[in-house]
Amino acid sequence: MQPPVTNSSAPRAVVLLSGGLDSAVTLAVAQSQGLTCHAISFDYGQRHKIELEAARKIASHLHAADHRIIPLDLRLIGGSALTADIDVPKHGSGGAAVGGQSGDPSAIPITYVPARNLVFLSIALGLAEVLAARDIFIGANAVDYSGYPDCRPAFIESFERTANLATKDGVEARPFRVRAPLIDLSKADIIRRGHELGLDLSLTTSCYDPDPRGLACGSCDSCRIRIKGFADANIPDPTRYVSHPHA
Repeated sequence: MQPPVTNSSAPRAVVLLSGGLDSAVTLAVAQSQGLTCHAISFDYGQRHKIELEAARKIASHLHAADHRIIPLDLRLIGGSALTADIDVPKHGSGGAAVGGQSGDPSAIPITYVPARNLVFLSIALGLAEVLAARDIFIGANAVDYSGYPDCRPAFIESFERTANLATKDGVEARPFRVRAPLIDLSKADIIRRGHELGLDLSLTTSCYDPDPRGLACGSCDSCRIRIKGFADANIPDPTRYVSHPHA
């Protein structure tokens, strides 16, 4: 990918970047809109650090203006298979339905991290205020996802209202926008959008439980959603799996 044309007067944006597919496409979307993008990731005690390395590579690949990794130990709270010694559900046992397969789509799975996006957006808001950035981007999706409450439109809209009540800029008529450009897209549509924007999709990682080599398990909810998304998009899946997966 060629570096974007830089413009010192271009509006700034803060983009949450986890290293996953959705956040990477979100960063690419923000860049395509001519924004100067400041990426922010969190070392929050997640099960593996592979996603942080992916975030570094994606930020570099997409020529983000800078990339901050914020240490934040959510293992001190726990309550999730991603931040506590709880097994990651496999083969649809976590509650989420994928492509009509078994599972209760209304159930919130054990991979939900309590208040994660609320905390992450709050810190991103602080950075946006310091940088005089008006836009905060998050790769939340409410179509093909694991059922997390902090990925739904109602939460995004509510946080934006709160952001403009809780900040100096907000109360002084310099409002923030919380933008979730993928919120209504299917995983296949997200993959197609990333492909159209020239994003190297092989840099992204989705697995909740990769092996020590970084290979995706192919059977957690996130892998299953990703596998089906690539199949539906008719785009080859560049993911390296432990064994050949099935959607």
